[in-house]
Amino acid sequence: MGPLIVFGVIVLLLAALAFDGFFIVRTKEAAIIERMGKFVNVAHAGLHLKVPLVDRVRAKISLQIRQLDVMVETKTKDNVFVQIPVAVQYEVVQGSERQAFYTLSNHEQQIVAYVQDNVRSSVANMNLDDSFSSKDTIARNVAMSLRDNMAAYGWNFVNTLVTDIRPDARVRESMNSINAAQREREAAVAQAEAEKIRVVKEAEGAAEAKKLQGRGVADQRKEIVEGIAQQYELLRAAGVEENPETLMLVSQYLDAMVDVADRAHTNVLYMPSNPGGMQDLFSGMRDTLLSTDAINSAPKPKVPAGEAKHSREDAAAARRRREEKERRERDERASRDAEVMEQAKRAQQQAQEHVQNAQQQGFGNMPGFPTPPQGNAQPQSARDYFNQLRNQLNQNNNGH
Repeated sequence: MGPLIVFGVIVLLLAALAFDGFFIVRTKEAAIIERMGKFVNVAHAGLHLKVPLVDRVRAKISLQIRQLDVMVETKTKDNVFVQIPVAVQYEVVQGSERQAFYTLSNHEQQIVAYVQDNVRSSVANMNLDDSFSSKDTIARNVAMSLRDNMAAYGWNFVNTLVTDIRPDARVRESMNSINAAQREREAAVAQAEAEKIRVVKEAEGAAEAKKLQGRGVADQRKEIVEGIAQQYELLRAAGVEENPETLMLVSQYLDAMVDVADRAHTNVLYMPSNPGGMQDLFSGMRDTLLSTDAINSAPKPKVPAGEAKHSREDAAAARRRREEKERRERDERASRDAEVMEQAKRAQQQAQEHVQNAQQQGFGNMPGFPTPPQGNAQPQSARDYFNQLRNQLNQNNNGH
């Protein structure tokens, strides 16, 4: 029984030793093998043998690309504190696993120190605006510094990225306000330029329109003058040698009146405001037409040039005498109208005085005032009474 137990223990020990002599390394890994505490070799992916109880796998190092995120807080040249996140991508150099494992006790801390030092030295020479436009420059400087300083330790830096530059929240608000103000100013300048162009173009168009309108008015007046001259010559050719311009003016006046009447939007026409003025207007038109007709119908005697000159002077003097006579007649009519109006005012005032006295003293007590009718002839209202009173006054005036 005892020998069997010993045999079983020996078998178990041999099996344990056999299993301890084999180890497996995965892909993209490297195993550090030590023998009695001393480095022996580096084992890569696959199945490997080692001396049981003598050799051991100290550690396994990943050969994959790693990423380390570093947050750096620094100050720019214009004294603005910013936070700069930096992403460092690195790997162990194949064949330098021993240096990467044994040389540095904490490689990540070393990388962070190099990144912070390089970023702070680079950003300290830049303004805030320059730092935003120089992110690639900062990243290149960090990558170059890491490669130069960490290559001897078995580390290879694949890429270095400056992902953002974060100033203080108040600084960001100020920058946004500045940018908004600049955009508003540029928009205002652009809008003002557009408005200027619009106003200038409108002014140029208005000036051109006024120019063409003035040219059209000038041509219109020229045609009117030529037409009047032709009418004047036609009237003289027809035998109207005595004041043909008067007939032309009357014709133009009548044409203007017809044109005004035809216009739908014409609502104001300035005419003489008193009856005398209207009568003068129509009298002048009638006299002009009659005189023109008389001139046209009268025989035209052939007289010498000297006598024709005297006849024109006599005609002008006769016209002046006729105008003077018409003026005197108008003055006489006006004076008669004024006298009639004055008499009407006096009669109205006397009637008002009689009515006031009648109201104060009674109609029957006034001397010389007709007594109101009595009996059945008594008026039924004040209007009937005053009608009877007016009739009686008219009879008294007719009797006188």
